[in-house]
Amino acid sequence: MNPYTRWWPVFLRNLLVWRKLAIPSLVGNIAEPLMWLVAFGYGLGSLVGTVQLGEERVRYILFLASGSICMSAMNAATFEALYSAFSRMHVQKTWDSIMNAPIALRDVLLAEMLWAAFKALFSVTAILGVMLALDISRSPMLLLALPILLLAGITFSCMALIFNALAKGYDFFTYYFTLFLTPMMFLSGVFFPREQLPPFLQHVSAWLPLTQAVELVRPLFLGRWPADALLHLVVLALYAALAWRIALAMTRRRFRA
Repeated sequence: MNPYTRWWPVFLRNLLVWRKLAIPSLVGNIAEPLMWLVAFGYGLGSLVGTVQLGEERVRYILFLASGSICMSAMNAATFEALYSAFSRMHVQKTWDSIMNAPIALRDVLLAEMLWAAFKALFSVTAILGVMLALDISRSPMLLLALPILLLAGITFSCMALIFNALAKGYDFFTYYFTLFLTPMMFLSGVFFPREQLPPFLQHVSAWLPLTQAVELVRPLFLGRWPADALLHLVVLALYAALAWRIALAMTRRRFRA
């Protein structure tokens, strides 16, 4: 077997299992972000109207939609790389069974990371379709958002796999959501412009991984190119690369223990 493609059978195995539950899984992945969009976009949006974004004012629902789709990629990748991956690794012992074949732990972990990123991309594509149906944005540049959201999915799945390697049970993941993901969700410009934050928090939020995705995707919803696109892409890719190395090292240490 080609050493560069040994992850593929593991990825395909996850795909075949998921295919039986694809519709319920898709509904679960898109229901919550769409509820956020309807409740805040139409409810709060009717009160707020527009928000200041740089030199122009934009409809709040458009502002929210462009941020919430990044949040959806983060959540979908994170849930898959935490709960589902932990079930296969620790509860069901699927990883142990797979590694009886000529497949290394690195290949299994790579397949899990790519699978979580694929599920995130699948979910946000469906959400984007709903947004198009609601006529929130019709910019042709929205197609460019998909590779960015895939990179965001890769980044957050790598980060989640670090906590997957540390976890002794499902309860441990609460710390990750409460102490990291939830604050980042409110600091990254998803629900309101980051310029409304105190100066110190603006500096902190500028380097958060979710902020990079939002800064790249939001201008595409408005039909324009992102400012400092290369910087945001590099920062997001660096988060992914560093998190992957840490996740791989910690997962190897867990399996040696």
